Amino acid sequence: MNVHIRGAAPKTMPVQMQEIEALASRLSGRLVVAKHPDYDSLRSLAHGNWDHHPLFVARVANAADVADVIDFVRHKRLPVAVRGGGHSVCGHSGTDGGVVIDLRDLQGIEVDLDAMTVWAGSGLTTGQLTEVLDRDKVVVGFGDTGSVGVGGITLGGGLGYMTRKLGLTMDALIGAELVTAMGDILTVTEASYPDLFWALRGGGGNFGVVTRFCYRLHDLPEFTGGPLVLPATAEALAGFVKAAKAAPDELSTILLAMPAPPMPFLSPEIVGQTVLIGMIAYAGSIEEAQLALAPFRALAEPIADLVRPGPYGMMYLPEDPMMKASVSIRTLFKNDLDVAEAGEILRRLEDCDAPMRMAQVRVLGGAAGRIPAEATAYAHRDAEMLVGFLAMDGSAADAARHDGWAEGCVAAMGGAKRGTYVNFLADEGEDMIRACYPDKTWQRLGRVKRFYDPGNLFRLNHNVPPTTA
Repeated sequence: MNVHIRGAAPKTMPVQMQEIEALASRLSGRLVVAKHPDYDSLRSLAHGNWDHHPLFVARVANAADVADVIDFVRHKRLPVAVRGGGHSVCGHSGTDGGVVIDLRDLQGIEVDLDAMTVWAGSGLTTGQLTEVLDRDKVVVGFGDTGSVGVGGITLGGGLGYMTRKLGLTMDALIGAELVTAMGDILTVTEASYPDLFWALRGGGGNFGVVTRFCYRLHDLPEFTGGPLVLPATAEALAGFVKAAKAAPDELSTILLAMPAPPMPFLSPEIVGQTVLIGMIAYAGSIEEAQLALAPFRALAEPIADLVRPGPYGMMYLPEDPMMKASVSIRTLFKNDLDVAEAGEILRRLEDCDAPMRMAQVRVLGGAAGRIPAEATAYAHRDAEMLVGFLAMDGSAADAARHDGWAEGCVAAMGGAKRGTYVNFLADEGEDMIRACYPDKTWQRLGRVKRFYDPGNLFRLNHNVPPTTA
């Protein structure tokens, strides 16, 4: 194919332009540079914190395209970012002056119900893949947002609505097609590349570009889920957490304390008032679900109760495609939450002037906690809950201001003493990344990095540097 370059935001030398043209002619996909009509839309990320201007965006069509682009950036010593859903909270899905490998055209889905597996292209979102799997009443557990790409959530962990029943998203991973820093295309499994397969589950994008994931499927013949909206009292918040910890493994929850958004099931006078939105997911029979839900419904008179039978995909609430807020987020792992702490959370929400702010509590345990810590690079199997504070506003300057609020919230809850969940880790420096992994895990990740990416080509991520010896 031909690329007509009519100027570029990142300045390039003429020889670079010729080389970009040559690269473009070899790809099955396409290269997009500044002044191309879709350059701005393709370089744009999910959050408004960043405004990256890459040299070009490589909209790759297959693993061979990825290998060719990697060869180009390695020889030109350019920074390279890998973009799937584009939700990196640190903006790692883009880069200024470098190259973006855009995976969004990798949309293949191959479901094998006999083997109970699915091969999924890394350009898919969790919502797209879940919609397909719902038709056969099978499931891969992802997170809480349907627009998130399957790649980032899988490689970093995957805490969502099946955590207690099935484990993390990465616990369903049984294979991956990966392009290394040297351009080799590998099919990675526990049998073929055991160290690399271990590192992919929790070590993020440090070890190559995954173009396809193979997941183990689980039957889900019956499912009950949805939002239960409760008054925002400290007693209800702490009681919800207590009920979620005592619930059977079939039930997973994500509790949101936040201003009520304008939604059809909420009366206008509630909108803007702080409420508790308990997202509840029960993977089992409808009759058993009602028994498991009873303690939550007894906490207070519900403002709205939309927990009902249906497909798993209904857990992904509608999103405004035009909304592009700046995001501040800080999280910590905790083992318990009492009424006093719940009250502190609600008070601190009132101290934030962001139009949308929330505290989020994900009760963990269950299947995720029974997998040995050394089995994967994810380091928090024994944590009982993840507490997060998020603020969404209109600009990067707003985000910088709200970072301080979120950090104060985490400090008030005791601080992130054991590090935090990598997929929610804001750009807080090397020390915080290092704190997310135990020493033994960190050293093993560094050795795998040294073998597969000794030059640290893949460094626009929560970076694990290669060990020197």
